[in-house]
Amino acid sequence: MYYLKILTHYGKKQPTTRYLFHMKSCQKPVDKYIEYDPVIILINAVLCKAQAYRHILFNTKINIHGKLCIFCLLCEAYIRWLQLQDSSQNTDPDDLIRYAKEWDFYRMFGIASLEQTSFFIGIFITLWWMTPEMLKRKSDFILLLKALLLSTYGKLLLIPAVIWEHDYTPLCLAFIKVFVLISNSQAIRVTLNLNRILPWFAIFFGLILENGVVCLFQKMGWDV
Repeated sequence: MYYLKILTHYGKKQPTTRYLFHMKSCQKPVDKYIEYDPVIILINAVLCKAQAYRHILFNTKINIHGKLCIFCLLCEAYIRWLQLQDSSQNTDPDDLIRYAKEWDFYRMFGIASLEQTSFFIGIFITLWWMTPEMLKRKSDFILLLKALLLSTYGKLLLIPAVIWEHDYTPLCLAFIKVFVLISNSQAIRVTLNLNRILPWFAIFFGLILENGVVCLFQKMGWDV
């Protein structure tokens, strides 16, 4: 944490007062975002600014990693299930509720989960191989996993992209994929304090492992 709560002479905390530390080398605040409104922080995070990511990961108490991951996987599974149903051209409104009862939706959810897991495993293996000093402890792996899970929030844009369906929907889905990868890169860079190249190298190997899982499912005759 980059800020401390002030203590009185009696050891009581003043809950709303914080120190704002400055670096001796450049005289800039260590974390300027502790004084920013959450909306501004969110906007800067969407713009993939490293300092905003650093503030969210280290100076906030966010505990929605698992819920966010599951919701993003549900969004991705719904998009894949919807693409499977396009061939039937059935516009019955009951289809929006019926998907929860269909095996294809759960199958897509499982496939999306396995693909994301293989993607993360590829990243972990690459980073552990190239920078073993950064991932010595179990807590280092947990922190990186939390950062990667939070950085997949861009998948939430999949639902609006489908609801507002138009001729450019495939292009929008491609942009969302690129945005998520950029967010993953920033999360790795901030968490492990790396340069810009190494996170993308790890993401590249993660994508290779993910595509390997996709090819495996296709050889099994499954639509993915």
